[in-house]
Amino acid sequence: MAADPALSRPVRGGEHLLVALVFVWVAGLSVWPLARLFLEAFGPGEDGRALGLMAEVLGARSTRRALFNTLAASGGSVAVSLVLGAGLALATGLFALRGRVAMTFLVLSPLLIPSQTLALAWIELTGSTSPVLRPLGLAPPPGTTNPIYSGWGIALLMGIEHMPLVFIAMRAALTGLPGDLVEAARVAGAGRARIIARILLPLALPAALAGGILAFAAAVGNFGIPALLGIPGRFPMLTTLIYQRLNGFGPSVAGQVAVLAMILVALALAALGLRALVLARLAVPAGSGAPLRPLEAGRARLWIQAAVWAVLAGIAILPMLALLATALSPALGVELRLSTLTLRNFSDAFANPTILRAFANSLALSVAAAALCALVAVPFAFLRVMVRRPVIRVLDWLADGPWVVPGTVVALAMILAFLRPLPLIGSLYGTWTILLVAYLARFMPLVLRPVLAAAGAMEPAQDEAARLFGAGPLRRMGAILAPAVLPALSAGAMLAVMTAVNELTLSALLWSSGNETIGVMVFALQYEGNSTAAAAVSVASVALVLGIALALDRLAPHLPRGTLPWRS
Repeated sequence: MAADPALSRPVRGGEHLLVALVFVWVAGLSVWPLARLFLEAFGPGEDGRALGLMAEVLGARSTRRALFNTLAASGGSVAVSLVLGAGLALATGLFALRGRVAMTFLVLSPLLIPSQTLALAWIELTGSTSPVLRPLGLAPPPGTTNPIYSGWGIALLMGIEHMPLVFIAMRAALTGLPGDLVEAARVAGAGRARIIARILLPLALPAALAGGILAFAAAVGNFGIPALLGIPGRFPMLTTLIYQRLNGFGPSVAGQVAVLAMILVALALAALGLRALVLARLAVPAGSGAPLRPLEAGRARLWIQAAVWAVLAGIAILPMLALLATALSPALGVELRLSTLTLRNFSDAFANPTILRAFANSLALSVAAAALCALVAVPFAFLRVMVRRPVIRVLDWLADGPWVVPGTVVALAMILAFLRPLPLIGSLYGTWTILLVAYLARFMPLVLRPVLAAAGAMEPAQDEAARLFGAGPLRRMGAILAPAVLPALSAGAMLAVMTAVNELTLSALLWSSGNETIGVMVFALQYEGNSTAAAAVSVASVALVLGIALALDRLAPHLPRGTLPWRS
């Protein structure tokens, strides 16, 4: 890029320094760990053959079984996500139903509930001691295995968890259609059913398909649900196989699990490539005009409302009621009445120093990661939007890497990158710092995207005028950019805290004694058979996330469109 003659030497020097700092951040946290993982996976085998390690792992029976299970469960979950997400988007996006805001919040609730808590809620709902199904005589007989511990159980729950991805995509496509299409069809004599089947559905289905492919990419990297259901159900998937190998043999098998991680990366990238292809080939431009207004459902409205509430009760309300009931029970299997209801599980949990430490660690990690990402996001956006350096465009793309690939892959990359004694920093493996580094890499896009959107909406003449008067980069960022992007910056940081506070995928591989997190504690308590304590910790963590979400929602009027998923 040619030097701008309007810039003085100190101004150019300040911008060069900022570019260097952003480069070090992205290269150190995103590029180097993932590159280290790829180098390990492509290493020689025990006999010294080139690519021998990859050949050994790919030829193993356990790998083939885990890969088949991953593809089967993820494919099944996509079918669940498509049916639920598309059906709910059609019902709430096309018709003027009462209580649409509450319906939408419940549809999107899996975005707020961590996967391990969702799995735990369904375990409590479908087990023989279910506080919801047993009084109705619908629970499995005592002593039988919970049916949710199976491949189809994993597919069902991953389908429910990733259903909002389909819902958001299809609902956005429906609401973006021009209302003139419907009016023209009505003038031509088409009825409501024909308008939906022949006009609206064909235009919205590519978006639903793209959402389904995104749900597949999320499913192949899911760890919480396969860990809680697949390990006891003897249904190994790639993410749980990586966890079990590292948990059993330690870093000595890092090369083998790096190959498994490469399979996850390949599946996720293939899915994202297919999604881009679907959107490019199948999406139909619908033109512009007044937005589509909700249709009158007439006599069918009550039936549609009842059907939507029945589905939401089954997938969102009943599982959480079962989890809450278990948390309020004195012991697993005791029928919950007013006389047996107790808060003892909560008091016992918060009297446990390890659980208290897990809450403190999770809050400290999530807040520290969000704050540091916010500090970097402002100069990043300044260089990307105001200065427009080409290298920053490349770094912007690379910064998304740890968010796009599965969390298990990121955790393994961090182990490989920071395991050996390194100059100045030594080894970070087994420390609180490696968790923070992984959180910084993973959640940076959550903070950066809203800030970039807000910066992109600014009038560039303000920065141009300041630059012509000789203002340096720090002054332009502090006086012009930072005040304008502050709401988006706050929202991005709170989204990162809300997502990171219950994180499990990274923490499961990186935690160490004294550095437990909430997600790890829920997983450990359930694994030990202490279901009531696990339920109490889960309920408390969900309440914490809902509190953050409510606070975040207050910022909605000041945020760029699309920042909050439940406001889209």
